Amino acid sequence: MGLFDRLFGGRGAGDASGAAGDGAAAGPRGPWRDGDGSPARPRGVALFVDGPNVFREEFDVDFGDLRAAASAEGDLVTARLYLDEHATPGLVQAAEANGFQVVTTSGDVDVKLAVDVATFAAERRAATVAVASRDTDFKPALEVANEYGLRTLAIAPGSYGRSDALRRSADEAVTLEE
Repeated sequence: MGLFDRLFGGRGAGDASGAAGDGAAAGPRGPWRDGDGSPARPRGVALFVDGPNVFREEFDVDFGDLRAAASAEGDLVTARLYLDEHATPGLVQAAEANGFQVVTTSGDVDVKLAVDVATFAAERRAATVAVASRDTDFKPALEVANEYGLRTLAIAPGSYGRSDALRRSADEAVTLEE
């Protein structure tokens, strides 16, 4: 049972909830389509970075290292950095200067990031979903992406505090600084 099924009581892709009849995975806005109207084949890598867990004093993480780790799986279709309201303006500016879309939330960063991963998976907006974190909370999001047939990549900021459960739930795992 996927994350959407658990959250919305059985409204998964392919059931009677309005999913496309052509077998394509569908999200809230329907299946992602190519220019000719046919269901899109997912392409590229979507990178989701858990800012509060990656940009910590004990890790020396560079935006370029995150992009390089994800880009090894294919071309980036999006690179998003999720931050809470306590993020410094300098971090926001550095992220934007390095081509990251900054998503700031006053609530729980984990929830917003996990919902966005699940949405990308359901809409098949990327062939690979990469999550940079050391937090086991993203294991269900990677599992949902796998259920939709996407490849998954777990990127750990360092070996200290790395989530082995997150690594095991992903198709591939990379630890920065190794």
